[in-house]
Amino acid sequence: MLTNESESLIVRAWQHAAEQATGHVHACAADASIQVSTQAVAHIHACAADAANEMMRPSTVYRPAIYIDGNDWCALYGENIQDGVAGFGDSPAEAMAAFDTAWAKKLGD
Repeated sequence: MLTNESESLIVRAWQHAAEQATGHVHACAADASIQVSTQAVAHIHACAADAANEMMRPSTVYRPAIYIDGNDWCALYGENIQDGVAGFGDSPAEAMAAFDTAWAKKLGD
């Protein structure tokens, strides 16, 4: 089941791809329309793949809590930093990226 955030990301990716495809079509000559159509389809496919990858990130799937911890942002999944998984950064996005990295680490790494 998709979250509202995931659905919104997919919609934005498709809208972006459609805008790019429309721009490509209007900018090209008629004899290049097949090439443009192929490029537009490739662009839409790439945007959809990016959206799918975004939806599979641990920070998207597990939705850690985000809060300020001192001078950093923290993304925390679990009761506390010692028992859970956490990522820290200068922004919420950096904290989420650090969380994704921390999610893949084995104990003791």
